Amino acid sequence: MPRETLRSLAARSAYAGRAVIVTGAAGAFGSATLRVLRFLGADAIGIDRVPGAGVVTCDVTDDEQVRAAVTEAVARLGRLDTLIHYAGVGPVTDVGQSPDAEVREALEVNLLGTWRVTAAALPALLDARGRVIVTASLLAGVTMPFSAAYTVSKRALTAYADVLRMEYGTHLGVTTVYPGYVDTAIHDRSRAARVALEGLVPAESVRDTVLTVVRAGAERSAPRDVASTRAGMAALRLARHAPGLLDRGLAARLRHLVRTQEFEGADLAVGLRQRHSLMPTRLAGSAGGAPRICEQ
Repeated sequence: MPRETLRSLAARSAYAGRAVIVTGAAGAFGSATLRVLRFLGADAIGIDRVPGAGVVTCDVTDDEQVRAAVTEAVARLGRLDTLIHYAGVGPVTDVGQSPDAEVREALEVNLLGTWRVTAAALPALLDARGRVIVTASLLAGVTMPFSAAYTVSKRALTAYADVLRMEYGTHLGVTTVYPGYVDTAIHDRSRAARVALEGLVPAESVRDTVLTVVRAGAERSAPRDVASTRAGMAALRLARHAPGLLDRGLAARLRHLVRTQEFEGADLAVGLRQRHSLMPTRLAGSAGGAPRICEQ
């Protein structure tokens, strides 16, 4: 995708007169995207459960609220050319434990919230032959510990975007964007649990993701899948074409972090530390000898 700047986008009036809805509008990505879109001449309205100027208050896990919010936003805009999805949560969990409320929250917000809002906006989008831009994550393909709920919801989200493209692609452009690690409030839970992902996936800025989304929406033909940086695109391609190689590299990195006590003091990582610090039980050399545990 061309690496356009805000200046080049403004010079060619890429968004002048376009009507846009942005979910997750109170977050780092959403609020910045609204500012950029308005600078570029778009008529943009946000949707978020946190009230704000130019934002329709809505919980994307509530069907009735979603229908009402989208109806209000489209009525205020007069049409809908582009729908940009950022609304999401980032719980941390042990995949070996039974799914809890945080797992269900990730699915309700990250996957079904996107689905609900898109379904409500679809008639207006089809009338305008518009665009849907879904923000997934590199974690949809680059698997990390303690991110099961987030990873499963984001990987499912990419499948949703693919099916939406297949069924409605004759009248609707659909792009999936894959940001890497960006230091925003979505990581507050992992930081609180002392299992943050800094250093495990490519670090990026809010600007990287926002400009990638805005560029994708400005393209004449909707790009299918884009990452926010060149490093992110390389990771995405590796995840798709050489997943085993990527798994081995990530496993080695994880072992190093465990051995250097990266997750020391994290209750969620107790089992992981134990599994990586001990080899499986094996029998001693003599018949009938007692089993011993060997350090890895």
